[in-house]
Amino acid sequence: MAVRSQAAPPTPWSKALAEPSINESAFVHSFSNIIGDVRVGANVLVAPGTSIRADEGTPFAIGEGTNIQDGVVIHGLEKGRVLGDDQDCYSVWIGEDTCITHMALVHGPCYIGNNCFIGFRSTVFNARVGNDCIVMMHALVQDVEIPKGKYIPSGSVITHQQQADRLPDVQESDRKFAHHVVEINEALRAGYQCAMDASCIVQVRNEVNGEANSTTGNGNAPKGNPNSASHNGQGRSRNTTQKGETNLKQEVLEQVRALLRQGYHIGTEHADQRRFRLNSWQSCAPITEQNEKKVIQALEACLVEHQGEYVRLFGIDPKAKRRLSATTIQTPQDNPKKNRSDSNSRGYQGQTPRGNRSYQAQGSKVSSNVLDEDTVEQIRWLLNQGYRISTEHADQRRFRRNSWQNGAPIQSKDVSQAISELESCLAEYSGEYVRLIGVDPKAKRRVLERLIQEPGQNAGANKAHSSQPKSSQGSQQSQGTSSHLSGEITEKIQSLVKQGYSIAFEYADERRFRRNSWQNGGQIEGNANQIINELNARLAEHSKNYVRLIGIDPKAKRRVLETLIHQPGQGVSSQQKRSQTSNNGATGQKGKQRASQGHSNQKNGGSKKSNLPKETIEQVQSLISQGYKIATEHANKRRFNLNSWQGGAPIEATREKEVLSAIEKVLADHQGEYVRLVGIDPKAKRRVLETTIQQPH
Repeated sequence: MAVRSQAAPPTPWSKALAEPSINESAFVHSFSNIIGDVRVGANVLVAPGTSIRADEGTPFAIGEGTNIQDGVVIHGLEKGRVLGDDQDCYSVWIGEDTCITHMALVHGPCYIGNNCFIGFRSTVFNARVGNDCIVMMHALVQDVEIPKGKYIPSGSVITHQQQADRLPDVQESDRKFAHHVVEINEALRAGYQCAMDASCIVQVRNEVNGEANSTTGNGNAPKGNPNSASHNGQGRSRNTTQKGETNLKQEVLEQVRALLRQGYHIGTEHADQRRFRLNSWQSCAPITEQNEKKVIQALEACLVEHQGEYVRLFGIDPKAKRRLSATTIQTPQDNPKKNRSDSNSRGYQGQTPRGNRSYQAQGSKVSSNVLDEDTVEQIRWLLNQGYRISTEHADQRRFRRNSWQNGAPIQSKDVSQAISELESCLAEYSGEYVRLIGVDPKAKRRVLERLIQEPGQNAGANKAHSSQPKSSQGSQQSQGTSSHLSGEITEKIQSLVKQGYSIAFEYADERRFRRNSWQNGGQIEGNANQIINELNARLAEHSKNYVRLIGIDPKAKRRVLETLIHQPGQGVSSQQKRSQTSNNGATGQKGKQRASQGHSNQKNGGSKKSNLPKETIEQVQSLISQGYKIATEHANKRRFNLNSWQGGAPIEATREKEVLSAIEKVLADHQGEYVRLVGIDPKAKRRVLETTIQQPH
């Protein structure tokens, strides 16, 4: 390419004879003039008929991806400089991805930032234009500083700073137009470069001829040819793919362009097999650039860094601060060589490759005489993910205080050896609680806490326990402890855990219960099953106390649930009921009804059995036992849809019989409406329960 560029002439103010510096990827048309110390960045387009003269004011800088269109004049006064983004002084600084359109005049001292648009025949002189600004046609910007992201309408004359400060912001439609112009000129730059390359032209002609032949041959012309599009300059991917530096798919490149065109930022996340299954993604290094080439380079770096993992791309709306358009752009299968080498190397160590649990070391299944199969599988999975394993133990006192002590570390990465070390640990702390810990060595945090032994379990206890049928396990548990959580309470716990709430409990003896002075039993950590197991253990320890379950919102730092789950002597009576039920299994249904009715009459002083559902009666009993007040609210269908409830008559009674009668009267008075039961804490003056107990038929 013959470029008309020459050194600056010797003058009284400079005899440096500086010459232009033009990046090899830039296209400068031979009908343009570049004189003196002009530094042209990568992927710049300088169209025909332009004049860029750094012979008086000097130097000039034209940033990467910028286009200088036909008839543009860039010049500078001998005196006066601006500070460029590289902290050097320039007569004219033009940033990246900026459009200087037809017949515009840029005269130094002048600074124009990144992603700017200078319209036809507009003039910028002795001014500073911030990033993301748009100057429309026939405008004059002189002796002012334009803030970032401002819009200068056509024909404007901005010569005072007050005018500049009052300018409107750039709208999204204007931003899209400016990005579109950048893309068009990028395509032109690629096309001009191809036109100067004989081999490129030959290839394009062959593709065009081949496409024409295929059209005439079968009548089905392809909708598009990515290769020919790249040579014809359609899209910015040509510059990258021409050098063979990108492995991104065409659809990924198009998605990146679309997001950048709309002013969105680009973000990435990665996840290994485990995290992918749990939908727990980790963020890659943030991409702060808006230049397409740099964004693509950052994406490629992320893919290389996280080979063998899932990687997904998403857009970020900086104004609304929300994510959009998430797309997976890499999976572990995209790098089969690495996966094969990983699986081979791990196979010799007797470990399971990631995501393939059916593989067993040396074809044999690892088992344990102490640990159950779930725990063995958990150990195998942790080791295969590269996690470390350790243990913690606690006696009864430390267990109640959640104050665990570290056990001997497990150094082995082999499944069978790790299980042997764990069995030795369980034998050493046979009279204590022991829990298994999985640790992520990179993130330096715990990924698993699992209780694997309780006091009293001997060497074969776990194995024998796990081999028994579920029914026999349940009977043994009921005999070993004085109380167990009901199905309703376990469901509440599972619901709280799913919603991200924390679980704690409080207990009180008879005196403290009457004064509503509860003692804190501590927070219980783990999954729902672990929490239920630990709560059952706490109920056994506090069999002579009242125990209540606490649900806590960790973000708002407030309680979302308080419910009584145990009363003194409750475990014995419930066990007696179970034994009576099992002994009288042949009793008819009528006999059961008479027995339950007699029990209810005895409890309510000989009164008639309540018609309320069992769940409502239990809720009322729980509220009364905790000293809460009870109220009701009702709503017709319209008010129910608007969540506009009406308060019912207050229930002043505190005795269970009277409260149940009052609730039945409310239900009768408001038949055909929604009715809900409300529990109120009179001290805190807040609601502790809202539950619908009647709906329209």
